[in-house]
Amino acid sequence: MTTAVLKDSLVAQMDKLPYDLQLRVLDFANSLIPKGVEGKSLLRFEGVISGEDLHLMSQAIEDNCERVDTNEW
Repeated sequence: MTTAVLKDSLVAQMDKLPYDLQLRVLDFANSLIPKGVEGKSLLRFEGVISGEDLHLMSQAIEDNCERVDTNEW
């Protein structure tokens, strides 16, 4: 199936839907588009956080984020 045929088929199916469902399809299509930046663009930040700070952050995550408080909810 070519891109043009795919687009035509999608438009034909969308025309059959009520407006509120067309908006849901659009929202879904938008959710499929990758967001953010490529990892290589973040390399300029490499080494900015000290090793000691990284260790402290890792420790805080392990101490506070890896346990379940069954009474929380």
